Amino acid sequence: QVQLVESGGGLVQAGGSLRLSCAASGRTFSSYTMGWFRQAPGKEREFVATISRGGGTTYYADSVKGRFTISRDNAKITVYLQMNSLKPEDTAVYYCAAARSSGWPVKGGSEYDYWGQGTQVTVSS
Repeated sequence: QVQLVESGGGLVQAGGSLRLSCAASGRTFSSYTMGWFRQAPGKEREFVATISRGGGTTYYADSVKGRFTISRDNAKITVYLQMNSLKPEDTAVYYCAAARSSGWPVKGGSEYDYWGQGTQVTVSS
């Protein structure tokens, strides 16, 4: 079992930056592919980014490519999402998730086994 707790959300102006963190519990963190998803009001949850178990491979949604960076520190059992050049359309609740799947890229929500509670990101214009 893995428990995930996100932090770092908040209100930022367009063009600004935020770094989200997702702290995990458990000793098997490095055996999970990690991902970030987001859900805006009235919209379906969408994939943002994923990172491989060792952290050497990443994959991004086209909408965030070049602006967001996912990373992980297995020693600290934490995954991060650095968000730069934020836009109002990035406003959403952001969730981190853990997947046992050995496939790649793991970008379907149903492929993830554990989810955090989410953190709100609001980008003002």
